[in-house]
Formats: sequence, structure tokens, C-alpha cells
Amino acid sequence: MYTLAFQITHHSTLRLLEVAGAATAVAGALFFLGSGVPFGRRGGQALGGLLLVLAGVLWVVAIRWGRLTG
Repeated sequence: MYTLAFQITHHSTLRLLEVAGAATAVAGALFFLGSGVPFGRRGGQALGGLLLVLAGVLWVVAIRWGRLTG
């Protein structure tokens, strides 16, 4: 098992999950706007994809190393 250089508390775990959820929502909005507006396709899809990657990494860190129970 790997040890992180910092400790993820219950409060930090909740914050990571909130940020991941917000990044997922923004990515969905970018994908939606990018599909409807012709000039926003590449930028919206690129930013949406990066935000989904960031959200996935945050979810994994929060679930794997975080404490979900108080």
C-alpha cells in the first residue's frame, strides 16, 4: 500500500467529492454547449474532457485514500 505525503481527513474527503461533482457538472455543461454551438466544439469538448479526467482522479483519491465515515 502506498502512503500519501498528506493526510486526508473526513472533511477533506467531502471537499474532494464536492469539487469532483462540480467539475463533472461543468464538464457536462461544456459538452452540452459545445454540441450546440458550432464555434465552441473543439474548445468545449477539450475542456470538458480535461474536467472529466480531473473529476475522475479526484473521485479515485477521495474514495481510495479518504475517510468517508466520520
